[in-house]
Amino acid sequence: MRNPLITTAAALVAATTLGAQSTIPSTNAKVRAALDMLKTDNAWTMQQQVELTQIPAPPFKETVRGAEFKKRLEALGMKNVRIDAVGNVIAERKGAGGGPTVVIAGHLDTVFPEGTDVKVKREGDKLSAPGIGDDDRGLAVVLAVVRAFEKAGVQTLGTVYFVGDVGEEGPGNLRGMRNLFGTELKGKVDYFISIDDTGLGIASRAVGSNRYRVTYKGPGGHSYGAFGIPNPIHALGRAIAGISDIQVPETPKTTFNVGIIQGGTSVNSISGDATMEVDMRSEDAASLATVNTKILKVVRDALTAENARWPSARAKEAKLSLKIDTIGIRPTGAQSDDAPIVKTAMAAAKTLGFPTSTSASSTDANIPISLGIPAIRIGGGGRAEGAHSLGEFYVDGPNGYLGPQWAALLVAALAGVK
Repeated sequence: MRNPLITTAAALVAATTLGAQSTIPSTNAKVRAALDMLKTDNAWTMQQQVELTQIPAPPFKETVRGAEFKKRLEALGMKNVRIDAVGNVIAERKGAGGGPTVVIAGHLDTVFPEGTDVKVKREGDKLSAPGIGDDDRGLAVVLAVVRAFEKAGVQTLGTVYFVGDVGEEGPGNLRGMRNLFGTELKGKVDYFISIDDTGLGIASRAVGSNRYRVTYKGPGGHSYGAFGIPNPIHALGRAIAGISDIQVPETPKTTFNVGIIQGGTSVNSISGDATMEVDMRSEDAASLATVNTKILKVVRDALTAENARWPSARAKEAKLSLKIDTIGIRPTGAQSDDAPIVKTAMAAAKTLGFPTSTSASSTDANIPISLGIPAIRIGGGGRAEGAHSLGEFYVDGPNGYLGPQWAALLVAALAGVK
């Protein structure tokens, strides 16, 4: 049974003000010590970020990085650390009792394939490497919060789980979160925080997505000798043209994209198959369902049109077939910005002296939000650009430590402090 936000949690956010001269309750002194440590030891957090970045973690191959993340959690004092059936690394830090259970997570996987050069290059304060921001920053922040709580002796009322999860990026289809909330911690979690990417923003609403791999198949043949039979690539072209003409609402924002196309063996061959991968997104379930219906109709109509284009008996024997594979479904989720977890995150940001704002995004938080569990994604501080590209880079800047401080204060506020 999930608990409401407890009074002591709200009081902690209100009372803990860095640099304030007012008296802070003794129960909050350790939290302040942890926050001060995160600023003083910011170089340690940066080093974790660099070292984890240099351990490759392609989709479905996060094992090596996961093992290292587990080792680092244990070195920081975590005793109940395990790796679940899908590869999530889960550390349990037991509470004193009477507080909500909180999960804070960063994702282990990147979008980059095996063989990608992930060595971090330094140019002044600029750190460049694929994955350095998304989401090695998140993993480093999770470790930094563990370290600060342990060293400062912060005792939360509620149990806190520190997690490095798998499968956040596209191909993974949130498999780590599905297992976490469907099996490992099912029914146990009151609040979920994803530390994903950089900056100091809040994603409070879940952008859902439907993704398909669409394949047209036929016998194929010589471009001259077999001319007159349906062509899978031509059918694919019809489908892409039809998809591009679909109208979607600006509000709620709804999108579609054909991201990958494949097919063909030579310029003078009618291909035996042609494939595309289609992505559609919206933070509104009804709008997502509408564009989904339209796209699937276009895909089927393209098959009918290409087969009808060639009416000869020979062409009828070479009719195309269609296969639609689901490669990813991410649920949407409506969560008000008046939700306690969102308001607490904003109050914590204000306490630390920086502005923040809310947005919608597709993250690990989609799963708990879709289940009715309060959840948000917050940035890990600093600044990054070029996410999902080989040119990705991270700059910590003068206030990069605010990300770890924010995460720590938010966890303490939600779980409550003894």
